[in-house]
Amino acid sequence: MTRINSNIPSVIAQANLSKTNQELEIRLQRLSTGLRINRGADDPAGLIISERLRSEIQGNEQGVRNSERASSVIATTEASLAEVNDLLNSIKSLLVEAANTGAFSDAEIEANQRQIDSAIESITRISNTASFGGLKLLNGSLDYTLSGLATDTISKARVLGASFIGQSSLEVEVDVVASAQTAALFMRGDLPTPGAPENGTILSSMNLRIAGPRGVVELQFATGTALGSVAAAINKVSGLTGVQAGLINDNALSGLAFRSEGFGSSQFVSVERTNRPSDSSQDSFATYSITDNGTVPGTPFPWSEIGTTLTADNRDEGKDVVALINGSLATGKGLSVSVNSPSLSIDLLLSQNFATDPSITTTRFNITGGGALFQLGPQVTSQQQANIGIPTVAASLLGGTLVNGRLQYLSSLRTGETNSLSESNQRKDFSAASDILEAAIDEISILRGQLGAFERNVIQPNVRSLQAAFENLSSSQSRIRDADFASETSKLTRSQILVSAGTSVLALANQQSQQVLQLLG
Repeated sequence: MTRINSNIPSVIAQANLSKTNQELEIRLQRLSTGLRINRGADDPAGLIISERLRSEIQGNEQGVRNSERASSVIATTEASLAEVNDLLNSIKSLLVEAANTGAFSDAEIEANQRQIDSAIESITRISNTASFGGLKLLNGSLDYTLSGLATDTISKARVLGASFIGQSSLEVEVDVVASAQTAALFMRGDLPTPGAPENGTILSSMNLRIAGPRGVVELQFATGTALGSVAAAINKVSGLTGVQAGLINDNALSGLAFRSEGFGSSQFVSVERTNRPSDSSQDSFATYSITDNGTVPGTPFPWSEIGTTLTADNRDEGKDVVALINGSLATGKGLSVSVNSPSLSIDLLLSQNFATDPSITTTRFNITGGGALFQLGPQVTSQQQANIGIPTVAASLLGGTLVNGRLQYLSSLRTGETNSLSESNQRKDFSAASDILEAAIDEISILRGQLGAFERNVIQPNVRSLQAAFENLSSSQSRIRDADFASETSKLTRSQILVSAGTSVLALANQQSQQVLQLLG
């Protein structure tokens, strides 16, 4: 049957031609953009995952840039610290030279002092001026801020790293569980016979070899020498041995104590009699006895608790303080303790009173902020951030060392200060100045090492990891979203042929209706 109101073949041809045109438009769009997914309708699930991948790729790219910038900041900081190191080494050379007072005139030593003053000023100037893009690096602005620090328990605190996860501040709790001790040997000063005239003196002439962390000397004492005089003679050479002596309880009858100047396992005291008599009854050591510091002396001295040591060579070593920091066992070195954990890395110099008395109440303080925060990962979370403290290197806060119970810094080596090369100090040794200088050199060297370790072990691996992740994420995103030109051009050719064929078929379908006119004659 032939009808003209409804040309079904034409309708079918139009529908198929419309589909073919849509397919052709899709191929042209993909080939022109290079993307398989241009809108959500192309692949809803693929669009979701590809946008997530694009976000991660952007985060990784920025993480790499952040890490590279952090590396530049650390390199700039370390370059300034290297200059400080050079200045400190030059100060050490000048100090060692000035100590040679037998070969240098006062004018030469004064010239050395002027050079030291200049070097100290340069160190402070570097501390105040070192910067990166306007960011001050060594003036303390990148150091941590502390509150509630009790100076009677903690002489010096240096925070190297702290993590403020879910909190605005971090509390630090320090509890001494075992005391720091000096190395110590004790000699009795009383004979078994109470009131004997020989009490508090040397019974027979003896040569004592006194050895300590600085060196060894040998002293001779005559029969009847008072123990107070023995202590005075030992103290005169303490700069050579690192050993000091004193009467127990300020009483010659209580005995004599030989102690190291410092605390910790690096300290030791050795007392040896080198002319031991053949008759042991004449041996003052055997009569009085030498023993180590198994028990802290009291009043009266607890000889019965310590016992007696009668060996010819007597030696004792000091003990490092043992403390808990936030419940973690800290590493002790003399009066200093340190802990290094993901949440807290800190070095503390405890006061002598606090470090030697475990009965003192636990001390607490807070880290309220600060530090140099580096965003190293693609997500802004604490797990993808690194925080490191960069303290000031100003001379007034560098090289803090306990000298006679008081904390002194590098600035004390300047003209007119306690540890300068003045004539009054020349009559003494320069050991305090040397100790402060060594502490300053150690601080700068350790800081440089920490920054180097941070760059090598954190930043550089982070860059390599992010670059590898960027490559893999980009590859995955490309497989999901990018167009396959080989496949798309093949489908484009097919669509072009179908469009041409559909157009021709539609023309034929439209011509069929015109054949009805032949029936009308």
